[in-house]
Amino acid sequence: MKLKQVAFASPLSAYDEQAEGLLAARRASDPEAIDFFRRHHPRFRDEKIKWLVKAVPDSEVREADFSPDDARLAIARSHDFRDWPSLATHVEALCSEGSVFAFESAVESVVDGDLDRLRQALRRDPALIHARSSRICCFDPPVHRASLLHYVAANGVEHERQRTPPNAVAIARTLLEAGADADALADMYGAPCTTMSMLVSSSHPAAAGVQVPLIHLLLDFGAAIEGCGTKKWGTPLFTALAFGMSDAARALAERGARIDLPHAAGLGLVDDTARLLPSSDTEARRRALSLAAQHGHAETVGLLLDAGTDPDRYNPESNHPHTTPLHQAVLGGHEAVVRLLVRRGARLDIRDTIWDGTPLGWALYGGGKAKAEMAECLRSLGAEE
Repeated sequence: MKLKQVAFASPLSAYDEQAEGLLAARRASDPEAIDFFRRHHPRFRDEKIKWLVKAVPDSEVREADFSPDDARLAIARSHDFRDWPSLATHVEALCSEGSVFAFESAVESVVDGDLDRLRQALRRDPALIHARSSRICCFDPPVHRASLLHYVAANGVEHERQRTPPNAVAIARTLLEAGADADALADMYGAPCTTMSMLVSSSHPAAAGVQVPLIHLLLDFGAAIEGCGTKKWGTPLFTALAFGMSDAARALAERGARIDLPHAAGLGLVDDTARLLPSSDTEARRRALSLAAQHGHAETVGLLLDAGTDPDRYNPESNHPHTTPLHQAVLGGHEAVVRLLVRRGARLDIRDTIWDGTPLGWALYGGGKAKAEMAECLRSLGAEE
């Protein structure tokens, strides 16, 4: 089953054609169609963890009674709409070529890196710089209200638009010089978020090599270095560390971000960690151990263990709380930290609370670095299959 890419501003019939093809392929037991339904139909999502796809066998999906409306729902969700009516409303608004069309077309220019087209759009309609998305998505909350600048972060918006063009810095500069608010808030992942908070946790600009230049650009245009909004994941520095973005974290620290114990530990600042430890509370120490283990700072991990921090407690909220420090060290491929944690009493049989995996299971199936070597390391320390 090969679904054709739906071009921008296509009529609803193009999506209906996708739904018809999907349903026909599922009836023919096409493996890709079965996987598509499993990934995109809400019937197969976990009741508590809404983004988590249930581990259901192909047979259950193959034998399910899907109607044309089920196929339309799956197609709508694959494009991140809440349901088919939400998709239909959006398509109708695009076809009228009014304000929604103008904004969405400008978004396409941002994520495509089409600087000339973006500048032309802003000249035609300067109000676009403050416009917001009206899409009704399958997110929390359903209307994220992203501005054009938020799309530069390639995070928190539609998945198909989470991409970073090589000229993303020039795109962002154009938006900021046109009057974009560097600290405008949008509703993403259950909390108000700035472009900065999304940027420092986004893999796309990091992989493209523009995350750090974008951080400096946002700060140059007045973005709050300590963040604003509800700070669900803490400050931008903490967010960068929690999401494994060490280069972004160092850039923020160099620009003067406040450094407390978890930050110092995540950055591997041994002297600062030792200085801040005596006055820190238990939660700060737990966060510090989580970040030090995740980033592979063995000496800092040792300081925290010497201070009595428990390596077997699950990490605090916003620090991958379904895991222990050992899980994070394993995923990062930090053998020295893994050996230190185990030598100091970290258990090898604790399972994470989402995937139900031990540290050895994470080494084998978690997609981390050097997983074969890490699995052998854990086995040598006594881990069992």
